[in-house]
Amino acid sequence: MASEALMKAVEQQETLDRLSKQIQPLIRDSFKAAGPAGKEVKNFLHGTWLGHPLHPALTDVPLGAWTAAFALDAMESISGRKELGAGADVAIAVGLVGAAGAAVTGLTDWSETNGRARKVGLLHGVLNVGATALYTTSLVLRRKQKRSAGLGFAMLGYAVSSAAAYLGGHLVFGEQVGVNHAAAQEMPKEFVRVFADADLREGEMRRVDAAGVPVLLVRCEGEVCALAHTCSHLGGPLSEGKLDGDVVQCPWHGSRFNVRDGSVVDGPATFPQPRFETRVREGQIEVRSTDR
Repeated sequence: MASEALMKAVEQQETLDRLSKQIQPLIRDSFKAAGPAGKEVKNFLHGTWLGHPLHPALTDVPLGAWTAAFALDAMESISGRKELGAGADVAIAVGLVGAAGAAVTGLTDWSETNGRARKVGLLHGVLNVGATALYTTSLVLRRKQKRSAGLGFAMLGYAVSSAAAYLGGHLVFGEQVGVNHAAAQEMPKEFVRVFADADLREGEMRRVDAAGVPVLLVRCEGEVCALAHTCSHLGGPLSEGKLDGDVVQCPWHGSRFNVRDGSVVDGPATFPQPRFETRVREGQIEVRSTDR
């Protein structure tokens, strides 16, 4: 398919890989340098507080505004009504404001990606920067009463932003960035034996199998806690991470979850970890989904 061929071509671009490896540490280090405040800002930009990635919600602003500008420009050209052109100017300005928010949140999310998604994400960002520059130029020209030139730049900006939007869609549906990686598993509705109670020590993490579903078991202050083993962010194996009290940290990108209820403590994850109900019967730990 043409789309897969395009993605393979992007994957082969070593320049994108080199730039990504240079830029990502700068973003992460900037947040770390700000200490606890930086962590809070990073969580906000990821959308941890929202329970959903913030970036996709903000991308609708520039895309919607610039689509409206495109339509208003077209109607002005057909009808000659100047008020339609004025509306297009306002729509472009609104889109530029929205693009700033989308850029900051998108850059934050992108800093926690790897592999092909990292390359595609960088190209997606570069195209969006180009589109923003073209629309900024268009708005400046319009205000200088050079509407024909401004219209030309806006049309180019719309084409570039559409290409960027295509790549953004691929990041979600093709590379699974921003989706809940723990949600697709079929959790057992009835209790399933998974591990001997006597073999689970205090403060220990164990990966077990519950009817084909990987589960993280943790004994925390005597309580047996169970979460989906697959990190909701990008699918990392939680049992290979770190346990600090009742908080487990994913080894891949550092997302932190409360093992008692699965809530997100720190991003980049925005979706909570699915939690299992636990009980001990005949010396065996049994788990089942809390959603029955």
